[in-house]
Amino acid sequence: MQTQKCKIDPQNIDRSAIVQAAQLLKDGALVAFPTETVYGLGANGWDAAACKRIYQAKGRPSDNPLILHISNLDMLEQIVHEVPKAAKKLMDAFWPGPLTMIFPKADAVPDAVTGGLDTVAVRFPSHPVAMALIEVAALPIAAPSANTSGRPSPTSAAHVAYDLDGKIDMILDGGEAQWGLESTIVDVCENPPMILRPGAITKEMIQPILGDVAMDPTVLDKPADGKKPKAPGMKYTHYAPKADVYLVRGTHVAAYINALVEQKRAEGKRVGVLATEESKTLYDADIVLSVGSRADLEEVGAKLFGVLREFDTQKAEIVYAEVFPYEAEGLAIMNRLQKSAGYRFLDAE
Repeated sequence: MQTQKCKIDPQNIDRSAIVQAAQLLKDGALVAFPTETVYGLGANGWDAAACKRIYQAKGRPSDNPLILHISNLDMLEQIVHEVPKAAKKLMDAFWPGPLTMIFPKADAVPDAVTGGLDTVAVRFPSHPVAMALIEVAALPIAAPSANTSGRPSPTSAAHVAYDLDGKIDMILDGGEAQWGLESTIVDVCENPPMILRPGAITKEMIQPILGDVAMDPTVLDKPADGKKPKAPGMKYTHYAPKADVYLVRGTHVAAYINALVEQKRAEGKRVGVLATEESKTLYDADIVLSVGSRADLEEVGAKLFGVLREFDTQKAEIVYAEVFPYEAEGLAIMNRLQKSAGYRFLDAE
């Protein structure tokens, strides 16, 4: 298969490109497109066969649910069985935007979208290209991140092409993603509503809207074997480069990492360090990459997946990563880093 690549300006959208991509979706094809979080790999959300192609292209486990993307609330009525009061409050506050909610699903939603669950994940993206594509296609678009399953999510069209060129029908190149981390997921079927995946919409932002909000244990802890995931990103190892990643915490992180670098270098390993602007000069590794300033966690989130992919480009075999606070945007960053590292921590005391 030859993958078509089409550049598109989010501020001056070429409608002919959108019409072509929308027709491909209607015909059962796969189209990668930009959102404000990461690039999505889209299929017709009503077409079970097309949705199954997403799993095949990504190498994605079939019980890992997809997210349906909509461009208006009329679409939501076709997808969900009911809209809880908590969902209405969150919709008013954060839609369109980087928030996904878990609803009781309507019977018309294919099992290929939900992984066989009786709930469905829905998002109303704010990116102009995503909104235009859904509107012209006039159907909900089922879309996980447009990457090989388990790899760092794509924040550019180049990342999509690296993983999926020749496996999908089209890539709409709308430039770099704004947020860089996937959407926050909140299960509004629970009482109180529960955050299943942290993102740009933080717990601190949700609490004033809902009052009480819970946090699923898998946000911070390794998921239990055999537990069926309610939403993307909950069960499997994700966001991992080819190198083995270790998270280093404690009071003497730089000295500890440099000692490890020296040891691994003596073993003939090519070693990388994921650092910040404040600390990058402290390390003596083969590859030192900064994810931005520790004072700007939004920047860190936007750059994280691109930096993890850069370690592959520079052929790192082992990566030691600094950690971040488990609050506000830092919670989403640590959620991704822990899954990237397979929950492997080293203590630098």
